[in-house]
Amino acid sequence: MNTAKKIINSLIEDMQENELAEVIDFITFLKFKKEKQLYQDLVQASESSLNFWLNEKDDEVWNDV
Repeated sequence: MNTAKKIINSLIEDMQENELAEVIDFITFLKFKKEKQLYQDLVQASESSLNFWLNEKDDEVWNDV
């Protein structure tokens, strides 16, 4: 067993079931928060690249296609 797992096991071994449920809720919250930030980063990157395509010169060219 690696060090992180040993530390986690030692921290939770004496906890009651309702306390463990709170720990699980918190860990789930942290994972959701991380995923939400990754999603927001992707949206921001997409929006910034959109500015490249939104210009009058390209619109004129594509109107003739």
